[in-house]
Amino acid sequence: MYIPTIGLEIHMNGKTRTKMFCACPNNFEEGNPNINTCPICLGHPGALPVVNEEAVKAIVKLGLALGSTIAKKSHFDRKSYFYPDLPKGYQISQYDHPVVQGGSLKGIRITRVHLEEDAGRLMHELPGGEKTKEDATYVDYNRGGTPLLELVTEPDIKNAEEAVAFAKELQLILKYVGISDADMEKGQMRVEANISISKEAGKLGTKVEVKNINSFRAVHDAIEFELKRQEEALEKGEKIKQETRGWNDVKHITESQRSKESAHDYRYFPDPDLPPLDLSHWDLEHMKNELPELPEAKRQRFVASFGLSLEQVEGFIEEPALAQYFEESASELAVRIAQPNYQLLCNYLSSDLKGLMNAEKIDFHALKISPEHFAHLVALAQEGKVLSRLAKNLLVQMHESGEDPETIMSRTGVRVVDDAGELSTLADEIIAKNPKAVEDFKKGNANSVQFLVGQGMAKTRGQASPEKLREIFTKKLQS
Repeated sequence: MYIPTIGLEIHMNGKTRTKMFCACPNNFEEGNPNINTCPICLGHPGALPVVNEEAVKAIVKLGLALGSTIAKKSHFDRKSYFYPDLPKGYQISQYDHPVVQGGSLKGIRITRVHLEEDAGRLMHELPGGEKTKEDATYVDYNRGGTPLLELVTEPDIKNAEEAVAFAKELQLILKYVGISDADMEKGQMRVEANISISKEAGKLGTKVEVKNINSFRAVHDAIEFELKRQEEALEKGEKIKQETRGWNDVKHITESQRSKESAHDYRYFPDPDLPPLDLSHWDLEHMKNELPELPEAKRQRFVASFGLSLEQVEGFIEEPALAQYFEESASELAVRIAQPNYQLLCNYLSSDLKGLMNAEKIDFHALKISPEHFAHLVALAQEGKVLSRLAKNLLVQMHESGEDPETIMSRTGVRVVDDAGELSTLADEIIAKNPKAVEDFKKGNANSVQFLVGQGMAKTRGQASPEKLREIFTKKLQS
């Protein structure tokens, strides 16, 4: 049996106003190629870079969120290699003195996080969908020089599921802290996996790096494929080559790209145009205290404070706006009811309100139902003053008018029909008008009761309790 050893290298584009070393806009949405460029990011002779302080703050915040050590002093290096999307012939990066060292996430140790500039983008399709010539490749340098944070883990990951869980949690942290949108579809977060297998515990096999992984599904599938490929090769007596392979998302295979470079191949040396970074005067404790509540802390608090399951909480963790709306509604519900039913609140929010928003194709910014009004509706439901069908109707009206549920009920004359005498009289009228249903019941057809309940709900416009109606109809038919 082979033992997998997996480490990840994750590149994350910083959410800054300008690029890493110049004043060009850092804009991933720019559709016109080579608009956001200047002599600095294009590597013209004599152009001098200047470090983006906002990007340095971003990596420090990430390090603090991960429990890492922040280097008081670090510097930038030149990483030399040739590629058409790298106009200078080298990339400004960090090698032996990164800003962030150590830390962990989901039990996986982090080796380092360093700052560098991104490369440009090779284009085989022009804006508008026009294909390039078969023998031509175009280069868009808009992305070139944008801030890039690279995180490297220790080889602690044992399977594809752990790798995906780590990457997803990191993406959440980036979004919570506000340092990257980390949209994998837009290339704002890219994953590379270093994979090896061995039959001996603690002994590493030959490492293969897999690049071009741009979705969580692809992270899982690429690792699974590579583990199987290496195992099959070793079983045939073949040797695993240390190389860089690319993930082909169409064929669902990894493909050899080149032999793996070593650090000396890049000829790292300190960039002579950039002074060392000195963060010794930064108030790191203050920066740490300014961090927002992180995903894991929010999970634990939601479970402890509201009695929700981890599965329910995960939906709130992945959508901060939803979590904020829930918390504001929960606070209002606690004011209205001595023993608030947060489970009921969660159910109405996750199903009914989200269903309405999906149907209307709106987000919380466009929703006209305030958390206070939504909590009022849930309070009415918990007290039995509003039934499920009525609540759905009220939600629609609340979004249309922005009014409180009781205001709408008063204006439209809507109320819950729960008086036993009133329901009994209603049942007698319905039974008298539906003799066939009565005969069907006598013949043993229990579904006839549900038919009569449906008639009662229609008569009361969904304002009666179906359980009470069913009880009354059953007693009357049995007698």
